[in-house]
Amino acid sequence: MTRLAILRHAPTDWNADKRLQGRSDRPLSEEGAALARGWSLPPEIAAWEMISSPLQRARRTAEILTGGTPAIDWRLIELSFGAWEGRRLADLRRELGEAMRANEAAGLDFLPPEGESPRMLINRLRPFLAECALRGEPRTAVAHKAVVRALYALATGWDMKQDAPAKLRDACCHLFDVGANGEAQVVALNLPLAGRGLDRS
Repeated sequence: MTRLAILRHAPTDWNADKRLQGRSDRPLSEEGAALARGWSLPPEIAAWEMISSPLQRARRTAEILTGGTPAIDWRLIELSFGAWEGRRLADLRRELGEAMRANEAAGLDFLPPEGESPRMLINRLRPFLAECALRGEPRTAVAHKAVVRALYALATGWDMKQDAPAKLRDACCHLFDVGANGEAQVVALNLPLAGRGLDRS
């Protein structure tokens, strides 16, 4: 097993507006970039190789955290929300009613139109995790909320049909051990990233 740390990117304007981002390539907001400049990786993790989703909100978060350019892995990209990207979940629930409730009740098989289910996301993560394990060196990944949730579901057997057994907090990193068969085990959740003095330059 090989150690993997994973964290969600800092906020964008769409996060503040509660819009589904998915593959939409929104930049960090000014407030999000300032927040990331106040983050610091735990010392035991700071020296690990940094990798990132290709979307700019994740790449920029990684750059701020390390002062360098992260390696990119497309398998860390956010869940595709398809035709729902840019929409608010509350609006979709009001407009679609029972159909939306049934879709959300499907858990891992929740599927936006023209989009991707959490189960599909898990399946694209498995070969990434296996490759991390075969490398044998710990890594840190900057990704997205749905990616973190999918990794947690894979590690715990959570079917996403109810609230997660543990709260996965933002502005934190989460530690997993990953194996050569694409499996994962929780090591620690919600390690705070706060720690640096805020630099607004």
